[in-house]
Amino acid sequence: YQAQGRYAEAEPLYQRSLAISEKALGPEHPDVAQSLNNLALLYKAQGKYAEAEPLYERALVIGEKALGPENPDVAASLNNLAELYRAQGRYPEAEPLFQRSLAIWEKVLGPEHPAVATSLNNLAGLYVTQGRYAEAEPLHKRALAIREKVLGPEHSDLATSLNNLAALYRAQGRYAEAEPLFERSLVIVEKALGPAHPRMGTSLNNLAELYRDQGKYAEAEPFYQRSLAIVEKALGPEHPDVARSLNNLAALYDDQDRYTEAEPLFQRSLAIVEKALGPEHPDVAMSLNNLAVLYRDQGHYGEAEPFYKRALAISEKAMGPEHPSLAPTLNGLGVVFREMNRYDDAGAHFRRALNILETAVGSDHPNVAFVLNDLALLRVAEGRHSEAEPLYARALTIREKTLDPGHPDLATSLENYAALLRLTARADEAERMESRAQAIRAKRAEANPAVAQ
Repeated sequence: YQAQGRYAEAEPLYQRSLAISEKALGPEHPDVAQSLNNLALLYKAQGKYAEAEPLYERALVIGEKALGPENPDVAASLNNLAELYRAQGRYPEAEPLFQRSLAIWEKVLGPEHPAVATSLNNLAGLYVTQGRYAEAEPLHKRALAIREKVLGPEHSDLATSLNNLAALYRAQGRYAEAEPLFERSLVIVEKALGPAHPRMGTSLNNLAELYRDQGKYAEAEPFYQRSLAIVEKALGPEHPDVARSLNNLAALYDDQDRYTEAEPLFQRSLAIVEKALGPEHPDVAMSLNNLAVLYRDQGHYGEAEPFYKRALAISEKAMGPEHPSLAPTLNGLGVVFREMNRYDDAGAHFRRALNILETAVGSDHPNVAFVLNDLALLRVAEGRHSEAEPLYARALTIREKTLDPGHPDLATSLENYAALLRLTARADEAERMESRAQAIRAKRAEANPAVAQ
């Protein structure tokens, strides 16, 4: 039931299993810990983090007492609790748990065990979330090497490692390095699991996302469509994973200004997650945010605002007021207010988004650059040019530090900064930035002629 997204049916079964284990084996038996973990995982999948946490904590205590602090089952419990903290944006709390879990696996099973690769992958995933790409890369590479050596070159777990390393490169704009890894992952999954397996949908989606990032929309679309068809057939039309596939295809259409095609897909995605997960799940907030972006992109700011506000309210309630997932919604609301000339409201939302991101993921994360850029645009609109410049400069510095030299977001920063320099009669400086931006755009267009059209 859980795999099918039928959480309401799965919950009483997990609860009954837990009750039976406690009664038959006693409250501190390792099998009780496993039942607690299973129920907690179900709650986490539904965004019920407050209900999951005490179950994970109790499972950890039971495991440490019954099995000792260096047992593999304890490592698994540490990992599960760490994943919950990561989902909640509690990164400083998650990191030592991931590290301790990794240390246990390495000590007990040896440095080349597949469980060590999984642990390395999870710690690397935390670093990617925080924008700590340089720390994540060697972990992903080590996990990949372990799996290839121990499991062989065609194992589905190797495909996962290839996908993870590719996703890291994609986040940095290192598209040429990401693409062959995504392609190899897809080939392995298709051979190991078959062309109709749900993981094929994930692999196809990942390649489509890479193409979309590069503006290769014609190449991305059939991958998104095939991914959606596979997931829908394998899991049913109302599974949350179908909603994610619909959302991604809709976002592709939004990027191409195909708004009438995007809207019903976003709406269907929202209806699925509301039904499957409940009206206050974080995925509902994401769907609402996506619809808001669609309306904003069309200049329908009055329609976008209530969707952003509802998304923000859900996220605040589900994740807390400081979770980094709030930042895109706050930033989006800021853009809406800026375009409606509600400059005070816009500034307040941009500043809050900036504070949340800097606290949660650090001052050099690429997402910080997005907010800085939008805040700078606000200052320009207000005629406060001297306040805009350091914001543009800082956004540019972040992107130069964290992204590939050919990343389109770097070109955007250069173009925006250059526009400000022209407003302040600094044409020579502006021309240098414009030349850099043009070189990035030209190289991207050369690699993908559709971008230039």
